[in-house]
Amino acid sequence: MAARNGRTVRDLRRGNRTAVLQRLYFDGPLSRFELGPATGLSSGSVSNVVADLIADGLVEEAGSVDSDGGRPRTLLRVAPHSGQMIGVDVGETRVRVELFDLALTELARAERPLTPQGYDVDVIAGHIRDGVAEVLTAEQAAPDRLLGVGVGVPGIVERTADRGAVVHGQTIGWDAVPLEQLLRSASQLPDGVPYLIDNGAKTLGQAEMWFGAGRGARNAVVVLFGSGVGACLVTPEVEHGRAVEWGHLTVRVRGRRCRCGAPGCLEAYAGAESLLARWREEGGRPPEDTDEETALTAMLAAAYPSEGGTADPVALAVLEETAEYLGAGLSDLINLFQPERILIGGWAGLQLGTRFLPAVRRHAATYALRHPADKVTIDLGRLGPDAVTVGAAILPLADFFASGGRRPEPAAEDRLPAWRTALQERAPH
Repeated sequence: MAARNGRTVRDLRRGNRTAVLQRLYFDGPLSRFELGPATGLSSGSVSNVVADLIADGLVEEAGSVDSDGGRPRTLLRVAPHSGQMIGVDVGETRVRVELFDLALTELARAERPLTPQGYDVDVIAGHIRDGVAEVLTAEQAAPDRLLGVGVGVPGIVERTADRGAVVHGQTIGWDAVPLEQLLRSASQLPDGVPYLIDNGAKTLGQAEMWFGAGRGARNAVVVLFGSGVGACLVTPEVEHGRAVEWGHLTVRVRGRRCRCGAPGCLEAYAGAESLLARWREEGGRPPEDTDEETALTAMLAAAYPSEGGTADPVALAVLEETAEYLGAGLSDLINLFQPERILIGGWAGLQLGTRFLPAVRRHAATYALRHPADKVTIDLGRLGPDAVTVGAAILPLADFFASGGRRPEPAAEDRLPAWRTALQERAPH
């Protein structure tokens, strides 16, 4: 039965369950009395929804609090062990797979290192499938409660009707790769368990906005600074964030050749890969046969030696130039989107950390328009190197919330008659 606005009773039930689940998840534990004003639902609706969620095992009691002269009020929370999610970070140096419970407590982890030539599509898909299989054998894993697998990848992710999520990753040589289809084709997971794929900068942004330094902000930009750079824009109109290919903004006409093939991209000056390459080109000596994270650590040690040491002037000059390019790139984000916060994450951003931040802020203020620059704060993200996997795990969690906490059910061979389905939808909640 459809309401006047086109929503069915089932839609209303799902919306009510979503409202209660999300409020308990982000602000709980809460009592039934507190849930009414927090969700805008009547006390009767709250009682019905809570009873339903408790029956489904999604909500549990979490103690009680005294009320004003009345009986103590029972507190409720989302049951952490009622569901699990897998987050996957297809990074520049490794594929990281983590299993989480609903409270985003890590239960298991698997990592597969990548070589510079390791972006073969079949290799990556194999690493993801093997990592998923490995974490699901962990002692605390409960495959029957798995809500989905979220995957953060470099590049633009396009949704298609016939092939699912397709990845356009120009910097890693991926041209319209049907990654979701590839993962599903050889997956051991049940058909009802989704693979949800999105840009890695967006999953980082989602994590920081839900649980990190972005909480409470209405307009923010979350920057992923790794081998390359990317960004996620969050506004009231795009509350779940939108990935923007910020790293391929042109900062110098006829400049250095970027990994994408174009000249003068920001990523050709501000990513860790280009930073180390410029150190080498200027006569620096990055350690041989090491990954980028180890080489960047060595560069920082050379530029900022311990007390009594002599700084490597080349390493220091390259880092200072990189801070200026990064600040200039941030000024474009400030001028275009006027965010209230900019957060810098990613392994390289966190490694450069507080030593790098004052110079970046100074250059951003120099290049940006004064009015929006005065209103923005620039800080590091709070979630550390696992932020992309946490954000990837949020993809199935957000999908679960949107469905009102209903897991996909396998298609029944004998469907109910249409008249009985209609009567069920009309039944009071």
